[in-house]
Amino acid sequence: MNELELIKRAPIEELLTEQKLKDYLETNKALKHYIGFEISGFVHFGTGLLSMEKLADFQEAGVDTNVFLADYHTWINKKLGGDLSTIRKIGGTYFKEALKKSLEAVGGNPEKVKFIMGSELYDKLGTDYLEDVIKISKKMTLARAKRSITVAGRKEGESVSFGQLLYVPMQVADIYGLKVNLAHAGMDQRKAHVVALEVAKEFDYEPIAIHHHLLTGVHINKEQRAKIITAKDQNNRELLEQQLIEVKMSKSKPESAIFIHDSEEVIRKKINSAYCPTKETKINPIIDISNYIVFPYLIRKNMTFEIVNKKTNKSSTYKYSSELEDLYQKGEIHPLDLKEAIANYLVDMLEPTRKYFLEGNGKKYLEGLQDIKITR
Repeated sequence: MNELELIKRAPIEELLTEQKLKDYLETNKALKHYIGFEISGFVHFGTGLLSMEKLADFQEAGVDTNVFLADYHTWINKKLGGDLSTIRKIGGTYFKEALKKSLEAVGGNPEKVKFIMGSELYDKLGTDYLEDVIKISKKMTLARAKRSITVAGRKEGESVSFGQLLYVPMQVADIYGLKVNLAHAGMDQRKAHVVALEVAKEFDYEPIAIHHHLLTGVHINKEQRAKIITAKDQNNRELLEQQLIEVKMSKSKPESAIFIHDSEEVIRKKINSAYCPTKETKINPIIDISNYIVFPYLIRKNMTFEIVNKKTNKSSTYKYSSELEDLYQKGEIHPLDLKEAIANYLVDMLEPTRKYFLEGNGKKYLEGLQDIKITR
């Protein structure tokens, strides 16, 4: 698989633009990547495994990978009790370690990732960063800033502070301050990246924006699924984006998430209770985990997916997720059999991470976060 294929492959859903990426690759332009995270609590599959899985692809493609620990953005968004010193402490301990262990779990190399605390970047850039924030803000209307607040996990129209309106201009300034030309995030961050591309003429280069799939939360129900399908049928992008953000796996909704340090018992309980409609492969959290977490893991390990039919006690193996999806859609795979197989692989996949945080050196980091008020 060549560099372009590695960079584009799932879980990537959008690339802005592919031609610009091809130009960079054809001219041997060094690619500097970044993905930014709020330091806002326990790391779940979406933040940890799915995001880091893509970092592993970038590393294989020879891309310079960077993780931005957005302490000021976290503070602005009132997370971890809104205490900046606590945010920085957790960012440099639990959160950083959780991302490194996640990357390790999906086959990447944590030693090849540079972790950058936002405040460290701002200290280095000084007034240049402030000038960039102002430059970007001048290109945005107030209405645009309000519409873009969804990148901070807030609903459009929700009451927010004036400080939260600075979130997107700062996020865009981070990209140019870091000299990033491959800005990476989930689909929920695309509004900020679109702004970054629109203001590129104010800077001396044009970045690429690349967006990965948002992992569906295990809490989703029939009604929420129906709303997403309706938004898709109506081709209503704004409504669809709002609905997808509402049902994504999120640390602020613990019932929606499986965390990378969860015990074997908790993993099995969450998977067994997850919504998994029979014969439906779209907007199905178990199929989502199968496609975007389990199969990529097995492919990297050169393993096949095995599932046991509890009624017949016969096992079947699958090399590709599309094979499993096809049979599930036909009703030839029972949801309970699929859930058990998925749980088995997740338990195995996360064993080193679980031991690190529950029994090993990472225990102190996890305990340091457990007593802190985690706010939305």
